Amino acid sequence: MIRTATATLLVFLALTGTEQAEAQAYQCRIPDAPVTIPDVQQEGPSRPKRVNGYTLALSWSPEFCQAHEDDDRYWRQCSGQAGRFGFIVHGLWPESDKGFPQYCATRPKLDRKEAARNLCMTPSTRLLAHEWLKHGTCMSRSPETYFKITRILWNSLRWPDFDRLSRTDSLTAGEIRQIFADANPYWEPSHIGLVIDRKGWLEEMRLCYGMNFMPRKCSVRRYGAPDSTKVKIWRGL
Repeated sequence: MIRTATATLLVFLALTGTEQAEAQAYQCRIPDAPVTIPDVQQEGPSRPKRVNGYTLALSWSPEFCQAHEDDDRYWRQCSGQAGRFGFIVHGLWPESDKGFPQYCATRPKLDRKEAARNLCMTPSTRLLAHEWLKHGTCMSRSPETYFKITRILWNSLRWPDFDRLSRTDSLTAGEIRQIFADANPYWEPSHIGLVIDRKGWLEEMRLCYGMNFMPRKCSVRRYGAPDSTKVKIWRGL
């Protein structure tokens, strides 16, 4: 199933005419020295379930770093020493009809080479290791395959200028969805979930996919903020 889905992804990438995500890492440097992989532990029950779709969760880094800039755990993402980031990949999450699959099987641990390969997409080895353990083990037998699929999805996206969008007066969740859909063939606003905090700041975008990794309508839970919700975007630069 994963091999078939990966082939579908490659066809989708060709159809969109996109080879690389555009400028979401404003600057990014893969480290020359070997990276360290923290020892992450299972933090909840194992829930192996039949997968029927996926969510690509994308965190708006300037908003996250506003509260974590001085936290050593997030220095690569937030200190500016390894680059400046817009959206980053929080994770690729398998979905199920009942609940969310997690911690599905005992698999090989994420190694340093594979972690380094993904640091401009997800600038945290701790987060990469956590996402593989919690979500990737429900999708693949190896971290290499899980992150390959994640990178294909990530690299298929075209990005509007969110810095410019952040200067829009009276911006709404519906407008963000429409602007993103306009920039990306095959996407519709109903495929795009948004997480907005209580003060109206954008935290995450959650893109919904079917089993074939083609965009699909989000569930109510994944869709998040109604289209009429007023949204602010922290630039951080």
